[in-house]
Amino acid sequence: MSFLTLIDPFIRYGFLQRALLAGLFIAVACAVLGVFLVLRGESMIGHGLAHTAFAGVALGLLLDMFPLGIALAVAIMAALLISRIKEGSGLSGDTGIAIFSSVGFALGIVIASLARGFNVDLFAYLFGEILAISPLEVWLSVSLALVVLMTIFLFYSRLVYMTFDRESARASGIRVDRLDALLTVLTAVTVVLGMKVVGIILVSALVVLPAAAGLQVASNFKKALMFAVLNATMSVGLGLLLSYHLDIPASGAVVLLSFLFFGILFVLRKARIFRSF
Repeated sequence: MSFLTLIDPFIRYGFLQRALLAGLFIAVACAVLGVFLVLRGESMIGHGLAHTAFAGVALGLLLDMFPLGIALAVAIMAALLISRIKEGSGLSGDTGIAIFSSVGFALGIVIASLARGFNVDLFAYLFGEILAISPLEVWLSVSLALVVLMTIFLFYSRLVYMTFDRESARASGIRVDRLDALLTVLTAVTVVLGMKVVGIILVSALVVLPAAAGLQVASNFKKALMFAVLNATMSVGLGLLLSYHLDIPASGAVVLLSFLFFGILFVLRKARIFRSF
């Protein structure tokens, strides 16, 4: 099978073009944000916010409104509350994440039961359905991914400073609490976007795995970002190809490829075949 034969479906079919466009933008946002989260020891916040967003998806489907929009609103509110708990109480950030993760998923189950169980639409959000993404969702995904990336670019130096030395950043006059809230809100937006690519259950992997792979081999922060973005975009592009040609779920293919890239780099690094650069 030639290369042109492999990519021919992306030229011929609009649904694959929409999936690739949205998937690549979302992958870049997930990868960039993931590097910050992994270095801050907050890898599980994506998992927690995804479970919270599940309640928003279920509510949107019950009310027959825009599930992605309601999930976004719910996730942002949860992100702000998690940030408030972390700063204003004696509880750790992980505790706040665990609380909202459990409560959000439980609430989603209850709401889904009112709609007579888990219908096909709900499963699409749970497990991802990027091949069925609508033009409106593509526009929303690309726009919000660009907002996330531009915001990180604007606050880049302060976010990096806070990530590596929180107390020094605070002492230098940086509003660490506000930046924490900003980063958590950006995570909420990115997680909700990622639900269309790999689903609620696997979305945290799209945030963590590319970042972890980048940090395996990069000698500085910017190179880690570059490697993470490369991992994420390759995983999405190749995952969609495999999904189409092998008739397998795109979400599973994307995550497994990302893990494969991480595993290869991990083994090469441990075997000292590949060094940081």
